[in-house]
Amino acid sequence: FLSFLGHWGRCIGDCGSGGIRSRAVWCVHVEGWTTHHSNCELRDKPENQRSCLKVCDWHLELFEWEVSEWQLCVLVPFAHGEVKPRTTDCVTAQHGLQHRSVHCIQKLNRTVVANEICEYFTPHPPVEQACLIPCPRDCVVSEFSKWSECSKDCVKRLQHRTRFIISPPLYGGSNCPNLTESRTCDVPITCTFGEEEYTYSLQVGPWSKCRLPHLKEVSVIGRTMLDFSSDSAERSTFKLHSYKPHHHSKPWDVEIGYQTRQIRCTRSDGKNAMLSLCMQETIPLTFQSCVMPKDCETSVWSAWSTCSKTCHSGDLSPGFRSRHRSIKYIAVGIGKECPELEEKEACNIGGKEFLHPCPRFSWRTSEWKACQVTLLLDQQDPRQYEHTALCGGGIQVREVYCVQSVIESGTHKLKEVTRPIDKKFCVGPAPSASQLCNVPCPSDCLVSSWSAWGPCVHENCHDHQGKKGFRMRQRHVVMELVGTSQSCPHLVESIPCEDQLCYQWVISEGVCVPDQGKCGHGNRILTAICKNNKGEEVSPTLCSEFPHPETMVCELPCAMDCVISDWSEWSSCSHSCSSKNAEGKQSRTRSTLALPGEGGKPCPPHQALQEYRLCNENICTQLYWETSPWGSCSEDTLVTALNATITWNGEATCGVGIQTRKVFCMKNNFGQVTNKRCPDSLRPETVRPCLLPCKKDCVVTPFSEWTRCPMTCQHDNATAIKQSRYRIIIQNAANGGQDCPDTLYEERECEDIPVCPVYRWKTHKWSHCVLVPDSVRQGILGINEACGRGLQSRAVVCLSNNNHAADVTECMKWTEPMPSLVQECVIPCKEDCTFTLWSKFTACSSDCESTKSRRRSLTGTGRSRKRDKCQNTVVYPQVETEECPCETFITQHHGNWSDCIIAEGKTELKLGSRVQGETKHCGEGVRLRAIACYDKTGKLVDPSYCSSSGYIEERCVIPCPFDCKLSDWSSWTACSSSCGTGMKIRSKWLKEKPYDGGRPCPTLDLKNQVRQVYEAVPCYTECNQYSWVVEPWSPCKINSEQNSLHCGEGIQTRKIRCVNTSEGGEDESVPITLCDQSEIPKETQTCNLYCPNECVMSDWGQWSQCPQVCDPNIMQTRTRNMLRSPLNINTCPKETQMQPCVLNQNCFQYQYNLTDWSTCQLSENATCGQGIQRRLLNCIRSDGKSVNMNYCEQLNLEKPEQLSLHCLVECAVNCQLSKWSAWSECSNTCGIGGQMIRSRSIIMQVQGEGRLCPTQLTQYRNCPVKPCYTWILGEWSLCRLEGGQCGEGVQIRNLTCVVHDASMSVPTKQVENALCGELPSKDNALQLPCSVPCPGDCHLTGWSEWSSCELTCIDGRSFETTGRQSRSRTFIIQSFENQDSCPEQVLETRPCSGGKCYNYAWKTSLWRENERTVWCQRSDGVNVTGGCPVQTQPAEIRHCNPECKKPFSYCTQSGVCSCERGYTEIMRSNGFLDYCMKVPGLDDKKADVKTGKNKPVNSKMHDIFKGWSIQPFNPDGRLKIWVYGVSAGGFLIILFLICTSYLVCKKPKPHQSTPPQQKPLTLAYDGDMDM
Repeated sequence: FLSFLGHWGRCIGDCGSGGIRSRAVWCVHVEGWTTHHSNCELRDKPENQRSCLKVCDWHLELFEWEVSEWQLCVLVPFAHGEVKPRTTDCVTAQHGLQHRSVHCIQKLNRTVVANEICEYFTPHPPVEQACLIPCPRDCVVSEFSKWSECSKDCVKRLQHRTRFIISPPLYGGSNCPNLTESRTCDVPITCTFGEEEYTYSLQVGPWSKCRLPHLKEVSVIGRTMLDFSSDSAERSTFKLHSYKPHHHSKPWDVEIGYQTRQIRCTRSDGKNAMLSLCMQETIPLTFQSCVMPKDCETSVWSAWSTCSKTCHSGDLSPGFRSRHRSIKYIAVGIGKECPELEEKEACNIGGKEFLHPCPRFSWRTSEWKACQVTLLLDQQDPRQYEHTALCGGGIQVREVYCVQSVIESGTHKLKEVTRPIDKKFCVGPAPSASQLCNVPCPSDCLVSSWSAWGPCVHENCHDHQGKKGFRMRQRHVVMELVGTSQSCPHLVESIPCEDQLCYQWVISEGVCVPDQGKCGHGNRILTAICKNNKGEEVSPTLCSEFPHPETMVCELPCAMDCVISDWSEWSSCSHSCSSKNAEGKQSRTRSTLALPGEGGKPCPPHQALQEYRLCNENICTQLYWETSPWGSCSEDTLVTALNATITWNGEATCGVGIQTRKVFCMKNNFGQVTNKRCPDSLRPETVRPCLLPCKKDCVVTPFSEWTRCPMTCQHDNATAIKQSRYRIIIQNAANGGQDCPDTLYEERECEDIPVCPVYRWKTHKWSHCVLVPDSVRQGILGINEACGRGLQSRAVVCLSNNNHAADVTECMKWTEPMPSLVQECVIPCKEDCTFTLWSKFTACSSDCESTKSRRRSLTGTGRSRKRDKCQNTVVYPQVETEECPCETFITQHHGNWSDCIIAEGKTELKLGSRVQGETKHCGEGVRLRAIACYDKTGKLVDPSYCSSSGYIEERCVIPCPFDCKLSDWSSWTACSSSCGTGMKIRSKWLKEKPYDGGRPCPTLDLKNQVRQVYEAVPCYTECNQYSWVVEPWSPCKINSEQNSLHCGEGIQTRKIRCVNTSEGGEDESVPITLCDQSEIPKETQTCNLYCPNECVMSDWGQWSQCPQVCDPNIMQTRTRNMLRSPLNINTCPKETQMQPCVLNQNCFQYQYNLTDWSTCQLSENATCGQGIQRRLLNCIRSDGKSVNMNYCEQLNLEKPEQLSLHCLVECAVNCQLSKWSAWSECSNTCGIGGQMIRSRSIIMQVQGEGRLCPTQLTQYRNCPVKPCYTWILGEWSLCRLEGGQCGEGVQIRNLTCVVHDASMSVPTKQVENALCGELPSKDNALQLPCSVPCPGDCHLTGWSEWSSCELTCIDGRSFETTGRQSRSRTFIIQSFENQDSCPEQVLETRPCSGGKCYNYAWKTSLWRENERTVWCQRSDGVNVTGGCPVQTQPAEIRHCNPECKKPFSYCTQSGVCSCERGYTEIMRSNGFLDYCMKVPGLDDKKADVKTGKNKPVNSKMHDIFKGWSIQPFNPDGRLKIWVYGVSAGGFLIILFLICTSYLVCKKPKPHQSTPPQQKPLTLAYDGDMDM
């Protein structure tokens, strides 16, 4: 039985390493059927579960694909390791494959994990891809140079020529050929007498390692033997006067040893020769002092620091830890330099279960501050506004700050710490710090006009004992107040009166009934109705105290009596009240209807037809109640019990309180009077309940943490550094809550700032000069004098400020570089020149042209020969002169002018608050231009020498945007309608156009030259504001000329006028156009003056009312009565008239009508924000005419409720910008081209028609040109052999401190080394070993120039983006005997950009005697070797194919076999030469058939006879006609020969001789038989 395993399933469980994956495990028989698990060994059962990493979305930050670079492209059949053969049939390129490795790794420690983890997030990257392999490219080299010159001396020499590599072999191409060819000079050698065949050179060897003297070298003095063997471990412990070795060296104790080198003489053929053959005047040094190398020694590593990551967060990024070590011994001599002293590595302590969660950071905001209209208005107009009156759209701001949340241990709940922290910790966009808002504008309370004065009534009709009487008038609110605590003006006015009545009888008269007969005296029956002061009918008992008559005496005219009409109604009172200068009057009239007849009663006089009476006798004193605004809501003991959990209008409140106000009795045009004079029944309330506002205490955040004090140490003289902290008001105090603290910002000086330690180097005296040991020096060529160059050392220690010894590392960290430990010294020899020390330089004068000098003098000159040598001032100068420093500087500007820079408002830091300066974005500023400062010698110096700021300044102006300016609104025009609704208009005029990005003007009709903005709103005019007033009709005028009775039909006239009946109008006459023209009264009418005996009727009474719903089936009636009966009663007209109720004729319906909504109207003190839309209500008759509102009110129609709406006028908000940031650091630390940048951001985007955001959010300015100090490495010197002619030496280059401006155009100037600071690293060596080949040595040439940049191309198109360049070194052979020791030629390639595609093509010269020159040429005209395909190389020698082996044939220039002169070509059917046939008649010399040598014939003659060649075929392949003729002739000849043979074969006749046999001529092909 075997275990059978299923595939592992997917990882399930919690995120992270707690996942589990499972697989099925079966017990299977070897034959394949499954069985119970007990049949298999349980101990061998494979695991069916294993832990795994459950991948979740947040793991994306932990894992990633690690992808290697693509490997080289290999051919497809050989992509898996097989050997790739060179393909010969490659044309352009071959298909290949590239591979790369792909692993899923954990970012933290770069360990490989299962690929399926990364596949959860992104697909598996491909591991192979198709590619193209260009055809193999052979190495391409240049042409050979010319042969080198051969010397004409006595020495045998070689000459050589070289070439260089243009393109390396690629893609399996052939390697480069030899780049050198050498040959023996073919110059006859003529050695003069005494001249040798060889030359000799003194060769110096390399210096040995520095070593200390061996025991035998210091013990055996005077011995000339010198040990050049390897270093011995046996060290000397003897102390010589010139050398002091130490077993336990202290730090920087220097051991001085020696080193040696060999010299030998070499012959020009490379062989050694006797040293005497190379002797010269000065023998090279073979020994010198040196410093024993000591490697740098460091202490052991310190313990690792704690991990910088001490909490776990979602990204699980690693932390870092570090460790340090210090220097114990610094490197001496050529010892190994010190390694890095600090090491860092990633760390992550344990898993997340061992770390507490990292704090989280989130944005928080304070509450919005009060809405400020000025913030918006300041954007539009710099003038100051009256802040108290401003309303409408504004801007409100709030503080945005960052807080951190931490997870409480054990609870895993976020606990927020409200202390503000640096905003950089909060990621994501910050909440908006400003928004648009609205300050409600108070709207005027719109009231109707006053009604007419009512009757004089008691103040209280139910209790009028001792009460005063008042006449009253009212008005009502048309539109309520919005957004203000003010109240509407008073709505009731009263006038005290004396004849006050609450109830009175309204009497109507009946028909006059004569006592006797039909006319004469009689009585009228009076009907009385009791009505109250509102005109409503009430119980008659209320009028019982006022008795009234039931009948009234009257007189009915008889037939001949004069008839007078009834009295008209009393006219309206001429004044509403009475004063000293005016009193109210009323009048009424009656007219004559019929003249009397004979004996009849006459008409009364004219004066009796008119009556007057006084009215409105009350004085003009209008009284009304006025109230103060409601006070604030305050607690009241009466309602305290209700304040437990009460709701007011469904809203939870902090309790119910009371509001109070004062009430005053006011007299018009006078002021406040005693309250007793106003009607007490109309007294307004003085107390009302209200909602108690909740108290709001000020809420502030805790103080932020103190800003960090610097971690780095500060010098003693540094200015005091302060740290600060702040807190933010989240909620301001309101409604009596606790006030905010005064201190929001605090500062203090940093304490315990570490003071930078002071360390210094202390140097001891130099030791005496240590030379090479005597034994070494005396053993070489007998040098006995202890003099020459040596080394001396000194001790250097690090001291602290209190002169205690300190660690070396401290001095290296805190002070200047370490002083040198070793220096060269000279012990003068007897023949050396010695001088005194240099004197000090002489003083400089203030003149810029002055110089300074110093001197030294010669000492110890004994012999005259030595004195003469030492007094050569060219070799040994005794005076040195230098120029004095000059304080004259030259300014030169660099770069363009900067942007115009506006100075920022300064931020003032006051105790307890931070006051921010105003930020300006336009106006007057400066622009800057950077300068460079040079001294008199042209050296760049610090710009502060020329200008304190480093800039040239120039004033500039950024124009401020100017908005479109319109005039203020004009006054509203009068309402277009005198009754009901109409339109009123106001306008603004264009004053100034916008410019420089100001706000645009509203749409103006400029095409029609209309530069106005109009605004129209609906308006309402009371319909009874203007009314017609008529005077009484004149008496009826009868035309007496035609009528002698003076009765009958006539005409009467009257005057009409339009008067202003509104309050204050005082019935003043106004233009008649203001009154309703459709209701204009008649000025004339026909009248009838009844004649005697005629029936006289009264005027018609009023028509009876039609029903509210007009119905033509319902009739309205009017009546009149008979005033005088005629003699014949039947002649009187009817007393009643009827007419149907027809709509819009005599019957009208009324309804309320609403206008359209007006445009959004703002307050006069607002420019945008919340406004009001209004619509007006009027009463309209069914025929469309506007009528007085009373008509609709009497019908009790339902009024629309909403006559005003809140609306919003979009605020034009200018783009708001932040302050400019601080200027960045200069992009360059020195030199020209550096820039500083500052930026600003958009705080609030433009809204509406505000000013657009400027495009310039960043500003640049060039930095002042500070000098750059750089160490410059000079060119390498030639190889210095120190006295030898060839061999091993050193190359030296200088390290110079120069000043420059970082541009290539200005040459550098040398300055003091101290300005460049620390020396560059040891990588920049100043001394390198080198060698000069000796004659006969094989050596490498210098590097060739880099070849031009070339790309690999396929069909002329680039195969790669970067090309390559090559250079090479080849070897020069000076003696064939030494060529085996020659180094190999060297090739270097490097990538390059900007390469070209080159083609290579074969080029040939013209043929010359079947030979020509063939070469390869690159497409740019360069002749090369390699690059052109060998398969297509043209032939250099011309050959015929097949070869011309026929006798008398030769190969022509066109590559065709032809025959010599005198022979014609006989061709085969395939066009090749068959043989050459001699042309008859020409005596030419035959060719030598045996040798087969064909001599060329004269080409001109050959061309003449070339056309004679016998060609049997036509160009179309058919036989020519002459061939048939020749065949026929041949046939006849054959017959002839047969016949001849027959005759010959006959039995000959006796004595007949045999003729000689002839060789027949045949044209048949018989192989290769000669003709």
